[in-house]
Amino acid sequence: MYRLLAEEPLIVSLMLGAMGFGLLYGWLRSGNKPAAIAGLVFVALIPLAWFIADRVETDSEQIERLIYTLAEAVERNDPDSAVAIIADPNLESRARLELQNWTFELAKVTRINEIRVMNDTYPPQADIEMMVKVRVTGKADRTIQNAQIPRKLLLTMEKDGDDWLITEYQHLPIIGGPDKFRGYSDGRQPPQGN
Repeated sequence: MYRLLAEEPLIVSLMLGAMGFGLLYGWLRSGNKPAAIAGLVFVALIPLAWFIADRVETDSEQIERLIYTLAEAVERNDPDSAVAIIADPNLESRARLELQNWTFELAKVTRINEIRVMNDTYPPQADIEMMVKVRVTGKADRTIQNAQIPRKLLLTMEKDGDDWLITEYQHLPIIGGPDKFRGYSDGRQPPQGN
C-alpha cells in the first residue's frame, strides 16, 4: 500500500473518490448521517494522498531520477560525473574507458522498461532495463561520425546507506548479441561481418 500511495496517487485518489462518492450517494438515498461524514472524509483524503506522493521518494523514483541525471552527464561528455556512482573500481575504469572513446552529442533515455527493486536482499538490490539513444562520434575510430545508435542498457544497482550504486552494467543492441560498439568483458572485440 505504501508503494501504491507514493508512486500511484491517481489510483489511490480514484479509490478514495469512489468510496467517498459512493457513501455520499448512499447518504442521499437513505439519509444516514454517518455515511455522509465517512464520504466527506474519504473525499477530503484525496489532496492528502497527492501531498504524500509529492513528499515521499521511493527507491524506484530515486533510481529513475539518478538514471536521468547520469544520461545528462554522458550527454555533457562529463565522464567523472557519469561514473561517480559506480561501486566497483574495475567497473568504473571500464566505463570511463568506454566513455572516453566517444564524443556524445545526444544521450537520452527513451524508455525505462523495468525497475525491479528487491528489498528482500541485503543490501537491497535493483535490476533496471532501459532503452537509450545516443548520437556519437568516435575519437579513436574516425569512421563513425555523428552516428545515432539505439541501445538496450541493463543495470544492477545496490543500496549503500541512502544511495544507490551501480554494481554491474551491460549495453547491447536493441535486438541480438554484442556488436561493434561494445567489446566482451575480457576486452576482445566481437567478430565483424563481411
